[in-house]
Amino acid sequence: MAEGGKTVRLALVGAGGIAEAHLRAYQRIKEVEPDKFEIVAVCDPVLDRARQFATAISNFQGSQPRAYSDHEALLKGERGNLDAVDITTPHYLHHVTAIACLEEGLHVLVEKPIGLTIKATKAIIATANKVQRIAATAENVRRGVPQRTAKWLFSDNRLIGDPTLFYAVHCSYHPPAPPGREPVWHWRVEKSYSGGGIALDSGAHFCDTLRYFFGDVRQVHAVVRQLLPRFFKKDTQLIPDEREDTWMAILEFETGLLGFWSYTTSAPAHSFTHVVFYATEGALIDTGDVFHGPFAGAFVQRKDGRIRRLSDITRDYRAYLGDDGWQRLFPYNITETFTLECYDFLDAVQKGRQPEVTAVDGLQAKAIAIAIYESSQTGRTVKIADVLSGEIEVYQKPLNEMWNL
Repeated sequence: MAEGGKTVRLALVGAGGIAEAHLRAYQRIKEVEPDKFEIVAVCDPVLDRARQFATAISNFQGSQPRAYSDHEALLKGERGNLDAVDITTPHYLHHVTAIACLEEGLHVLVEKPIGLTIKATKAIIATANKVQRIAATAENVRRGVPQRTAKWLFSDNRLIGDPTLFYAVHCSYHPPAPPGREPVWHWRVEKSYSGGGIALDSGAHFCDTLRYFFGDVRQVHAVVRQLLPRFFKKDTQLIPDEREDTWMAILEFETGLLGFWSYTTSAPAHSFTHVVFYATEGALIDTGDVFHGPFAGAFVQRKDGRIRRLSDITRDYRAYLGDDGWQRLFPYNITETFTLECYDFLDAVQKGRQPEVTAVDGLQAKAIAIAIYESSQTGRTVKIADVLSGEIEVYQKPLNEMWNL
């Protein structure tokens, strides 16, 4: 257990797309604090991919990690030689891998959404509590400078008063591929592997950001649809895409704040994205997407007509924090969010503290997205507490049964 300033011995499980962002993060951390960690092993079912990662790591670390094709072999081969594991596997393996690593006495950082279902995430948390190890959610978006600034704007700055409601709406048109030109199957296509569509996937980011800004959601009413059927080619078979392409959700927070979150890729002829957070004295108007904002180009407009860019307000925020406060959030003046996410995990392991975004935080955020599915499936308004307790488990039931949860 790497505490008291000792170098964290780390393994990476998963060498796919998002793992590349983690890899770049660790390279940046190594540049500013070389003794903070050592990556000793990499794992991916495509062994050549793991070996490529190991070679890339050796280029900035100096030593080459060992490569494995499955996590069980890694845990056996590296027993006694690890402190922590960064898990970037497909969603359906999050709980399987995390629990196995925790049971070996290792701390884990798990990509979002942390666990396929509520029960899967609870199993991770229960194991972490049992063995007294850290289970962190790999959530990067809230750590961005615009997001930190917006949090300050809503909670302490009071430039636009008390938050009251928000609208986050995206409409676009992505028609299905014509017959004979279907894309190759991917694990995200099937709910038993992904847990759901983009409301859960990219949506996990927005749900966490909303909790960061405004606290917990009390209840959700939503309609989820697939308006345009799509198919993927798996060998000689055509596999239907089980994910939604449309949803509309009303979120009611414990504070009384209301939100409307809507997304579709099945709206021809007119596309738009509009994200506005309203407060009693004005609004924060965003310029990006409905998952990863607010972005630096967002601006604040008061009732009196005064307009300020969010990036300008950041200067006030930095002055408010002071140098010490800024360095706590952005060590070494790093502002790249994956780097901050990975640094926070390593630092938590090294110092024996909890990370900013724990598995419990990941569970609470994911419960909002799950509630959207459960509300649509049941045709009723769904309380987050009932989703967390398992009282409402209609959408998730077949997934839990498949994975023996």
